[in-house]
Amino acid sequence: MPELRVGLGDRSYPIIIESGCLRNIGRDLLARKVGKRYGVIADDRVAGLFGDTLMESLKGAGIDAELMSFPQGEANKTLRTIELLAGSLVRSGFDRKDALIALGGGVTGDLTGFLASAFMRGIPFVQVPTTLLAQVDSSVGGKTGVDIPEGKNLVGAFYQPKAVYIDISVLRSLPKEELLGGLAEVIKYGVIRDARFFEFLSVNMAGILGLDEKLVSHMVFTCCRIKAEVVSEDEREGGVRRILNYGHTIGHAVEGASNYSLIHGLAVAIGMAAAARLAVLTGHLAAEQAEKIIDVLKAYGMPVEIPKDLDRHTLKKYLQADKKVVGGKVHYVLPTAIGSTCITADVGEELVDRILAGE
Repeated sequence: MPELRVGLGDRSYPIIIESGCLRNIGRDLLARKVGKRYGVIADDRVAGLFGDTLMESLKGAGIDAELMSFPQGEANKTLRTIELLAGSLVRSGFDRKDALIALGGGVTGDLTGFLASAFMRGIPFVQVPTTLLAQVDSSVGGKTGVDIPEGKNLVGAFYQPKAVYIDISVLRSLPKEELLGGLAEVIKYGVIRDARFFEFLSVNMAGILGLDEKLVSHMVFTCCRIKAEVVSEDEREGGVRRILNYGHTIGHAVEGASNYSLIHGLAVAIGMAAAARLAVLTGHLAAEQAEKIIDVLKAYGMPVEIPKDLDRHTLKKYLQADKKVVGGKVHYVLPTAIGSTCITADVGEELVDRILAGE
């Protein structure tokens, strides 16, 4: 299996990207000796789609495993779900020598990683992302957590997996909305770090949307390479890793204000467009560069406007509760050109109000 690596010293781990690798995970995990046995955590939809394949792979390698599911959706990314899953692990006799496997999208990866960080004060886990968003972003880097009523991902931990297995063939099971949500995170990488990659995305749109395997493999590999480089340089978001939050500050507010009816990736697309417009107002970005970012998002079929029916006071409340608030000031990741960004708290509230109002 070809590999990338996240370089974190003795906590370094591989990212394995291969079409069809879901069927080979058991044999690979046996060689890596991550855990004695495994609790496979998946939401009820993904458990039905891929649970049997993964369980057959594990049991075919002689690995003892148990599949545990929870109801699908962001609304279930809560401390209550952590409690229920932890109870299932205890009743099944799991101990510190065992490990977890996150089989699914970002919600499952966040839940499983946080559960692994806390169960028995920490057991190993691996990521098997089945959505594009999880494959290119959330499965790599060790951010885990759950939502509380006051905001998204406000309770969690940095806890790195032992390996990430990415099977791009599973993407054909995705609803179009989920595919687009993942592509928003893909476009993010071009804006923040790689202008040539942004151009690749703009000229190969039809093939990418059609899930051409060669194009998608290159796309996923590039995103994971960038993410691995950034995380290796700044694991805990003290510096450069904060650029990965481009689009997420306003995006998280939009997602929360919609009561999570808008999926994360599409909320991030709106947030990316809003941050580009904000960058123009603050003098960080040329208007034509912002237009190019927004045009590519629109061409892929993503929303780029904050829905008019979202209450602006609620949006502001979520902005102030964001994890990126320091000393009472919201920090924004703003593009300075396609391929580069800055992080600033020097953004006038009146400019933010204009963006939220759709001006």
